[in-house]
Amino acid sequence: MKKVLSKSYWADQDVEKMIGELLRYGVIISSIIVFIGGLGYLYHHSESGLPQYHVFGGESVKYTTFGGIFKSVLSLNTKGIIQLGVIALIATPILRIAFSLVAFFVEKDKLYIVITFIVLSVMLLSLFGGLKA
Repeated sequence: MKKVLSKSYWADQDVEKMIGELLRYGVIISSIIVFIGGLGYLYHHSESGLPQYHVFGGESVKYTTFGGIFKSVLSLNTKGIIQLGVIALIATPILRIAFSLVAFFVEKDKLYIVITFIVLSVMLLSLFGGLKA
């Protein structure tokens, strides 16, 4: 049995295949979550009529923070479920970059480690730098 963290275990084609599957399953899972939340939203709000677009009302904290989203998902709130699907969709390319970073560490490719770490850092800083308190 090969060692998981050995370079011979991680051939380039294997890494590319795993990254492709990660992206594919991430999009599929997030789509399913959003679809379920959307069906629930349409079911619960089918009688509410047309929305009033001339009045802007921002979203509350329970839909703009991780804690609020997870609390609303646990209470089976349909908007929270849709937001969870959006979070899963946003997390998919971030996980791809993190997985690539691990693969480059195993290959000991220093240039790509640095480049991938910079890209991951920029993505995480831009994501978490704009969160509300």
